[in-house]
Amino acid sequence: MIKRCAGLVLWCALGCSSAQAEEPSYKFTTGVYALSGGGLSNSHGLDINVRQTSQLGNIWGAWYRSPEQQVSQPRMGWDKSFEASHWRIMPSVQTASGGFWGGSLSVETGDTLFAGVGLGRTNLHPYVNLNFDPNDAWMASVGYRWSSLQSVSLQVVRDNRQNPDQQHLHLLYRTPMPDDQRLTLDVLFKSGLVEDRMVHRTGLSVTYDFAHFFTRIAYDPVINFTPQTMWRFSVGHRN
Repeated sequence: MIKRCAGLVLWCALGCSSAQAEEPSYKFTTGVYALSGGGLSNSHGLDINVRQTSQLGNIWGAWYRSPEQQVSQPRMGWDKSFEASHWRIMPSVQTASGGFWGGSLSVETGDTLFAGVGLGRTNLHPYVNLNFDPNDAWMASVGYRWSSLQSVSLQVVRDNRQNPDQQHLHLLYRTPMPDDQRLTLDVLFKSGLVEDRMVHRTGLSVTYDFAHFFTRIAYDPVINFTPQTMWRFSVGHRN
C-alpha cells in the first residue's frame, strides 16, 4: 500500500527554471495507481490534480482516494521561481487534511550547464506520499541544456531526518519530437531499507507531451520503500 508518511510538494524537476518553455496557464491531470506484490493485498488509487499558473506562481489543488486502503485526502500547494542575479530561487509550500504542512527551498544557477541544491521539511503529520521521493531530505542536481526543450540531468534526493538510508537518483532526459511534441524519460535508481533489508531497485517513467495533452506511464518498485510495486498511469490537459 502507499506509505502513510510525511511529504511535501514535488521537488522541482531539473531544468524547471525560466530557461524552460513557457508554462501553460493551467494543467489538469488524472492519475491511476496500481499496487501489487510484497505479500500484501493489491490496491489502487485515483488522484485528480489541477494547477493554475500566473504571476503569483503555481497554485494547485488535488484529491487522492483509495477504497482498499480506506484513504481519502485533499491537498493544495504553491511554488514559484524567483530570479536573483545568476540564481533561481524556488520555494514551495503544501498542506493537506489531517493537519499536514510541508515545504521546500531550492536554488539553481547556470543556463546551458546548470546545478542546484535544495532542502525539504515537514511537520511529520500523516500524509499519503504521492511525491514518492524522500521528503524530509536534501537534494542536489547537475545538468546540461541544449535548448529550452532539450536537456539531460542527474538529481539525487536523500532522506536526512527519519530514514537516512533512503535515496533516489534520477537520470532525466527531455527531447523535442515532431509537431511540437516532447518525450521525457526518467530512470530512477533507488536504495534503502525495506523491512530491515537493504534493497537496490530501478524504476522508469515515460512522459509524452502533445500540443495540449500528455500521457505518462511509470514503473516504481518498492514504492515509498515498502515491499510493493506500483504502476502509474496518468493523462492530462494543459492550456
